Amino acid sequence: MLNQDAIHAIILQALNNINDERGPDEQLTVGLDTRLFGADAVLDSLSLVSVIVDVEGAVSEQAGRDISLTDDRAMSQAVSPFTDVNSLTAYIELLLSEQA
Repeated sequence: MLNQDAIHAIILQALNNINDERGPDEQLTVGLDTRLFGADAVLDSLSLVSVIVDVEGAVSEQAGRDISLTDDRAMSQAVSPFTDVNSLTAYIELLLSEQA
């Protein structure tokens, strides 16, 4: 199973991929507390979808099994798993632990 550091690395790489597509004045500050969704989010909806797709694909590949980050369960959480890097990491860890 992927550990927390590996999941963090996947998410941070997806955010860096967004930066690769942006100009020098539009760069995101990438870190574990980077806000992905909601108030003070650094991503627009299209960028958030891109990050989710990248993360879902990389986690599925590295874990050796498919995961879905955008199912009804994720959307019905009291606190969105897409709030920031740490909350997304925790949600991915939960999904992977349930499939173990």
